[in-house]
Parts: sequence; C-alpha cells; structure tokens
Amino acid sequence: MSDILIVDDEKDIRELISDILQDEGFATRMAANSDQAIAELNTEEPSLMILDIWLKDSKMDGIDILKQVKRNNPDVPVVIISGHGNIEIAVAAIKQGAYDFIEKPFNIDQLMVVISRALEANRLRRENASLKRGDSKTAEMLGGSTSFKRLRDNLDKVAKSNGRVMLTGEPGVGKELAARYIHAQSPRVTEPFVVVSSATIEPERMEEVLFGRETPERGIEVGLLEQAHGGVIYFDEVADMPLGTQPKLLRVLTEQQFTRSGGTDKVRVDLRVISSTNRDLTVEIATGRFRQELYDRLNVVPIAVPALSDRREDIPVLAEYFIEQFNATQSLPLRELPEETVAALQAMRWPGNIRQLRNVIERILILGEGTGPIQPAELETQNGGSENGDVLALGPQITSLALRDARELFEREYLLAQINRFGGNISRTAQFVGMERSALHRKLKSLGVVGGVRVEDELVGH
Repeated sequence: MSDILIVDDEKDIRELISDILQDEGFATRMAANSDQAIAELNTEEPSLMILDIWLKDSKMDGIDILKQVKRNNPDVPVVIISGHGNIEIAVAAIKQGAYDFIEKPFNIDQLMVVISRALEANRLRRENASLKRGDSKTAEMLGGSTSFKRLRDNLDKVAKSNGRVMLTGEPGVGKELAARYIHAQSPRVTEPFVVVSSATIEPERMEEVLFGRETPERGIEVGLLEQAHGGVIYFDEVADMPLGTQPKLLRVLTEQQFTRSGGTDKVRVDLRVISSTNRDLTVEIATGRFRQELYDRLNVVPIAVPALSDRREDIPVLAEYFIEQFNATQSLPLRELPEETVAALQAMRWPGNIRQLRNVIERILILGEGTGPIQPAELETQNGGSENGDVLALGPQITSLALRDARELFEREYLLAQINRFGGNISRTAQFVGMERSALHRKLKSLGVVGGVRVEDELVGH
C-alpha cells in the first residue's frame, strides 16, 4: 500500500486530503510544519509527498523542504500545493524537482489524477532501474577453473561488506561484470548500480557529470553520484579520471557529500565505491597522473580478475553461453561446439580476453554458413590476418620451413598450446594427446620445452 505524507499548516486541508486518499485505499501521514515533515521523512520514507508552499510558524517553507527532500530522499515524488500560487512559484517548484504543482482550491479529481500519475511514473522509473540492474545476471559469472573459483570466492567475501574494491586486470576480462556480481550479492542489490566511464567522458564535463549542476534556466540536474545514492557507483578505468577532478572525488569519499556545479547546498550521499583499472596505478602515481591519496582511498580491497589465458578450461562453457545468448537476443543459429573446435578455441591466443571470445562467436554465427556444428576452420578471422590476435597459435610460418624444421616447430607449438589449454597439467595433456606421461616428458625435453615452458626462454618450468 502506498504511504503518502501530507504537509500543510491548515488542519482542515490536511485532514480533508487524508480522508480522500484513505477512501481511495492509500495510507497517510500528516505534518503541520517543517520539523514534523522532516521527522516523518526520517522515520520512514513515504511513497509520495503532498507539500504546501506556505507554512505558518515553520522554520522552512515548502521550497526549502522540497530542496531537502530532493537532496536526501530523491526517489520520493513531491506534489506542491498552494493557495497563493502563481506561475513563478510553479516554475520554481518544478525546477527544484517537484513532480507537479496544484493551486488551491483544487479539484479533487485533478488531485487524484496527479497523485496516480506521480506514483505510476515513480514505479516505472524504479522498475526500469531494476531491469537495468538485471541486465548482467549473476549466471554470467561462469567457470570452473581454479583461477575463476578463486576470483568468485574473493568477490563473495567482499560482497557483504561495504569496503571499497579495486578490480585490476587486462581489457576485456570482465571487470564490470565482477563489480555487478558484488552488487548483486550485496545488501544494496535493490539500489542503483551506476557506471562512470572515466575514459569516455570529456575531461571538461567530468565534474558536471559526476556532481550535477544547478542553473536558473534548467534548475537541478542530478549527477551520477546523486543517482547512485544508496547503491553502488562503479568507476570504470579510474586511471583515466582527470587529474583536476581527483581531489574533488577524494573529498566526496571522505565527507560523503558534495555541492553541485553552480549550486550552494550540500548533497549527502550514501555510496559503495568499486573501481577498476587495466593499468599499474603505482606507475601512474610515480608519473604524476594519479593522486596517491585517491589511490589509498580506492584500493582498500584489491582483487585481480584473471585473463582468459589463465582460465582456458572455462572457454567451452563461455562460448556455449554466448551462442545461447545470441540465439535468444538476435535469433542467430544455435550451433554446437564439437570437441575439435573446443580444442582449437582453447589453443588460440586471446589478448582481448572474454570480450574477444564473445566477438569471435558472434562473427562466426553471423557470417558462418548453415546451422551445423562450428568447424575449427571457421575460427580464422574474416580478414585473414592476426590483427586482433584471434588466430590459432599454429601460424602459417610453418609453410616456409623444411619438413624436419616444420615438424619440430609444429610439435613444439602444438604441445605448448595443449599444455596451456590444460593449465600446465602434464598428466591431462598426455591423456589428451594420447601419450604416456613419461613419453611426453621426453618429447618436451627433446623439443627444448620443460614443464610447458621453453628452455631457451630461460624460464623455470612448473
């Protein structure tokens, strides 16, 4: 049941509106002045507020209360009423964030229409935000490899806390997905998840985008920090945050409040902060591009998101998931992945990580012929080159070598690819390639490979 707070200094008006709303099935509360109104707001946030502009014997008038409501309870729609209404007051109220303005004496039917519309608009806004938060389902956190399980265990540990998290990893590994997973498992799951794309926002607009602004022409324009109130704000690639904005963001993290650009009122926010970067921030700090104090505030709980090359065992389940998703969302063919194609996928280089794998699967489903199983030959890029790195580890350089050298190169690259595929596990590799474990060890030694690492690279094997 919707709970409506009625704020009016005239008792007869308060009770009249309350009786009408109760007859329509609403629960109501009443306040005669600003102190009572703020006390009711702090006790429990209402579904809607009906607010008189002029309040006798009150510390704040309706516009002042409206400003505080929009600052501290931005999700509450406010309908302004006044017996002294004029166009200037109406415009001022709407600019400050009121849903609508009704002049006394008001028509009861008109009042009910405005209330119904305000509640429905707020319901749709919340529903839309919930759907957006649901875009990234926790089911997408797929995998069974050791490195993936370690990642998910770490995410589960931090999810229930309110600590700030710094996610690190190569581009395309799924840092935003990891952040959304934390949000989905946290007590803030029903609240907003707001993304700040640090690399795509123009530096000169960053503060306006983050903090919002107030102008005489357009009134209050809420920024991303305010939109995230109560939930999570995610700074994607925070290393790209403009240097001039960094101390202001640091102040927000310290004080949990800020002032909109062009405004004077302090805006309080309750936020959980998650950040990500694919750069070494200690290097950025040393070169003067990132502030040490901000790094210390953000890097409370560092979590590394593994590259796809470190979790090759997860490639089949990820690829199959993408095939199912493209079938559901784009009606692309629901094609199977035979074992030889899976082996080829696991042997490929993936510098673009999960994002690259997704792109490869989508390209094959769009440009491939038929609906049968995906063949290894289809994994070659359509431009025929290795520009994006999504080609098989066995390159065409073999054709320029003598047979003996080509065979040796083939065996070396093939076995290295299989060892990488099975995470350095020699027993599993031997089983797959059809060799005894001891015979595989001898073969690796003869090819200058020890434990999956070439001897000539002077690295220690597993």
